[in-house]
Amino acid sequence: MKKSFALIAFVIVAIAALSVVKAIALKAETPAPESAYTSVYDFTMNDIDGRPVKLDAYKGKVVLLVNVASKCGYTPQYEGLQATYMKYKDRGLVILGFPANNFMGQEPGSNEEIKQFCSLKYNVTFPLFAKISVKGEDKHPLYKFLTEKATDPEFGGEISWNFNKFLVDRNGKIIARFSTSDKPESDKVTQAIEQALK
Repeated sequence: MKKSFALIAFVIVAIAALSVVKAIALKAETPAPESAYTSVYDFTMNDIDGRPVKLDAYKGKVVLLVNVASKCGYTPQYEGLQATYMKYKDRGLVILGFPANNFMGQEPGSNEEIKQFCSLKYNVTFPLFAKISVKGEDKHPLYKFLTEKATDPEFGGEISWNFNKFLVDRNGKIIARFSTSDKPESDKVTQAIEQALK
């Protein structure tokens, strides 16, 4: 009788131990959910020179995030972006440019080439970041955060082309999104910026 009780107890302990081991192994295989990101401030991005920049450095500012490209029909929007930056930067606006080669190979250059092009052609002084992917299987986590409905239910949706724009308020909340055809200096964009800067 004692032996059978001991055997039952052993089997119960063995099953429990197996369950614990399985749970630990499963946890190790499961990556941290990307929904752990709650704001653009949670990201660290490499700038165009390869230096890491914590986006929480822009806390308290109004931020316009734009996926940019050098060989696109919309590339002249760099001029409008720079003009908008100069107009509002002293009031707290910062524009962040993210070069991406996702659309018909329209950003083929290296980070150094992109930096030189933007500087010489458009006198860009707003922060530019290292080239990333904004669409597809290799989409950067920042753009997953911006475009997926789970993390951006109001303005989520795939990037349609170069020069899509996201406006983030001083508290890190995404408050507007603009399409490629919405010029940075248009009434639609500037009114949203001015409202956010109030």
